[in-house]
Amino acid sequence: MAKQASYNAAEHISADTAEDAYLRPAFSFETRLRRMFWNLCWLLLYRLSPRPFHAWRTLLLRAFGAKMGPNCHFYPGSKVWAPWNLICADQVTAADGAEIYNPAPMRFGSHMIVSQDAYLCGATHDFDDPAFPLLAYEMSFGAYSWVCARASVAPGVNVGEGAVLGLASVATRNLEPWGVYAGAPAVKVKERKRPVLPDEPAALGTGVHTPS
Repeated sequence: MAKQASYNAAEHISADTAEDAYLRPAFSFETRLRRMFWNLCWLLLYRLSPRPFHAWRTLLLRAFGAKMGPNCHFYPGSKVWAPWNLICADQVTAADGAEIYNPAPMRFGSHMIVSQDAYLCGATHDFDDPAFPLLAYEMSFGAYSWVCARASVAPGVNVGEGAVLGLASVATRNLEPWGVYAGAPAVKVKERKRPVLPDEPAALGTGVHTPS
């Protein structure tokens, strides 16, 4: 089944804004203004903050509308395109260089990790439409999932609980829970051993700890 975009610029931006469709903005003036203020905040207050100041950066993200659970670790070199579309459970990590491009809501489960220089891409363009409008997709990343360094997740792809996307891999399809994926495009290479989570009985077995 085809992915369903949650935002189509053609439905929100009037054709009267520019005769050449490629010169039309992808977002409303209000969104662009919010982005300008957030970019200034990121440059002056977020990016320059000391690495251990996770609570400070969480406060800044919340000030711009992010929903952040306790103990989230967003490092100063991480980038969030739209904090108001960021929804995090507890102890979500975004390392230096990680980029979260989220024109539509992105949800992150407990203990989810985005490693260095990983790119989560929440939008593309409709190249079959002459106006080339931007299409944005809601996406979710399950609890204990891990997007490894320099890996990329394509628009509209969801990452299941405990799934791992390996170093520099590219996810173009949904990742099944507790699967380990590698390659470009990424394919499943093995099953990940499930750890015993705090709210689960020991009978489920033992396994690896959450990567850090």
